Amino acid sequence: MHPLEFLAAMADTANRLDLDAHMNLISKDVSVYGVPDFKVITYEDWFNQCQHEFENKLLKKVSYEGLNILAETTERVMFKSVETVEGSDGSTHTSGIEFIIQKEDDGQWRVVQERILPEDELDSDKRRGAL
Repeated sequence: MHPLEFLAAMADTANRLDLDAHMNLISKDVSVYGVPDFKVITYEDWFNQCQHEFENKLLKKVSYEGLNILAETTERVMFKSVETVEGSDGSTHTSGIEFIIQKEDDGQWRVVQERILPEDELDSDKRRGAL
């Protein structure tokens, strides 16, 4: 699966508040790094956060912009993009994210690792035209 298709599915499932479809894009073995005050976010953490946000309709819109493929094989892709999350309260949060997606045993592509980019790395990528 091309990363742009994957990001479109991530945004679409979140925007439809479809928890089951969204979580089917996340590996049970996922690790998320770079979230302030957390060493690592697990699948359970991600599920609980999404369940809370979706049930309470806290999301207005999720979107992705820019793509920089860093490494790619037939079973795994590492890339960066910029995620924007608009809250139903009018807030907007933009983050640079490095994703690793992998084709799992059932044939489904899922996020296995995500890293929130520090501001200086995101700024550097933008200056270089990489995002």
